[in-house]
Amino acid sequence: MAKISFREQVLRAREDAILSSVNRLLAEKGFDVMTVDEVAADVGIAKASLYKHFTSKEELAGVAMIRVLDRALEHLRALQADSARPAIEQLKAVARWTMQVQLAGEMPSLPSQNSSLRASLVGNRDYMNRLLEVSEILGGWITAAQRAGDLNPALPPEVMLYTLFARACDPVLGVLKASGQHSDERIIEMLLSTCFDGLAGRPAAPARAGEAANR
Repeated sequence: MAKISFREQVLRAREDAILSSVNRLLAEKGFDVMTVDEVAADVGIAKASLYKHFTSKEELAGVAMIRVLDRALEHLRALQADSARPAIEQLKAVARWTMQVQLAGEMPSLPSQNSSLRASLVGNRDYMNRLLEVSEILGGWITAAQRAGDLNPALPPEVMLYTLFARACDPVLGVLKASGQHSDERIIEMLLSTCFDGLAGRPAAPARAGEAANR
């Protein structure tokens, strides 16, 4: 393996710092509000230096989004290695991980429909290829969980897929954390319940024959 020069190490470290800052600012503010000036100031470099790494705000955010998908794929592939785990448990593990990342302030919010970032990402082959791979893995677990009776078979799989994606950017996490009433783990457990169990109470168990006769 070729040795990386000191200059290259410095450039990579600066790029990592830039992308970490972008991820945090995207999580806090979203793409439309975040500015390149804020990123440069947060990293402690001049905006001109930042533009040596990324030519536009869209490219900057796009690379950050790709990095998040790379992290997600690494986590998904690790889960795939445990082939004995039921599909529903795989999905819950993914949802738990995305919420942990969001609570840590490292999950960018999804771009709005009319955002220039969204248009840029659609045309970004690296981003779309990763998103497709994530969707295929999750889609496989969703259909397997439906066959096993662990998820509602009447709902289209894509509805469940988009619901899982939404959990990664669920504003309820931040609201509950800001209240200070619950630990991060408790917040995650509650939102996992609303996601997979729903809001409705469990139906009453049917009465036994003897009990019914005595009423």
